[in-house]
Amino acid sequence: MTCGFLVLDKPAGLSSHSCVSRVRRAYGLKRVGHGGTLDPAVTGVLPIALGPATRLLPYLEGDKTYRGVVQLGQRTDSDDLEGTLLEQRPLPPLDPGALEAVLEGFRGPIQQRPPAVSAVHVNGQRAYALARQGHNLELPPRPVTIHHLELLAWHPERGQLELEVHCSAGTYIRSLARDLGEQLGCGGCLARLRRTGALGFNLEQSVTLESLEPQPPALLDPLAVLGHLPRHALSAADLAGWRCGRMQPTAETWDEDTAVVVVDPDGNLAGMARVHSAGLLQPRLVLDAAS
Repeated sequence: MTCGFLVLDKPAGLSSHSCVSRVRRAYGLKRVGHGGTLDPAVTGVLPIALGPATRLLPYLEGDKTYRGVVQLGQRTDSDDLEGTLLEQRPLPPLDPGALEAVLEGFRGPIQQRPPAVSAVHVNGQRAYALARQGHNLELPPRPVTIHHLELLAWHPERGQLELEVHCSAGTYIRSLARDLGEQLGCGGCLARLRRTGALGFNLEQSVTLESLEPQPPALLDPLAVLGHLPRHALSAADLAGWRCGRMQPTAETWDEDTAVVVVDPDGNLAGMARVHSAGLLQPRLVLDAAS
């Protein structure tokens, strides 16, 4: 059974859905999904799960890392250069010290308003669909965390900042570009973006779409991908009960609700469990369930 992960270096100009379709054809599978949608203009790490590994996506690490370019002096309706220009302003005098002072206010836990053109749900519809219908949306802010925000370069002649961002799931770099511009008093939007890490994967593990033909590459082993989580090995006596969805005893003292990788007596992935209470694991995903 095909089960594993592929890290795609997504090119510009393709949607994440189109990339999944290419992978589906290359491996001859219907059950293929991705983790962390990338806008068509954005390149970089797009994690793709194949076969039963699609059910493991919620257990992967959520943080993401990006390198991007912010264009100061311009505001657009989509908060990037793909959108319609709303306003153009002159840049104030800026130097790396002044920029660092503003960046400091975005480090750590912050409240961030998603872009109007985004996949956020509003009354059962995607925000981007409502925006295209002419609705003027002001989405409410939500908590995100920017763990690392580094100024890589400042190009005053072009009014562009190069940034590296390590952030929690749900963070919009387009919103960061917009808000940086607001704080600097000149407006801003995202010019270019490349994702260098997502869900525990990085660019060094990635392959190109071209490498899928004629022979697609080997997949990453789910057990290696889930290495950040604790592991429980089933005994031969416990295997039948696990396959029937029964609680499993454990001598470990993990915190309640901790996700745990479960392996069978041969060391193969058997599924996922959560710590139900002291000494007990509750099956959450059983890959070879008894019929």
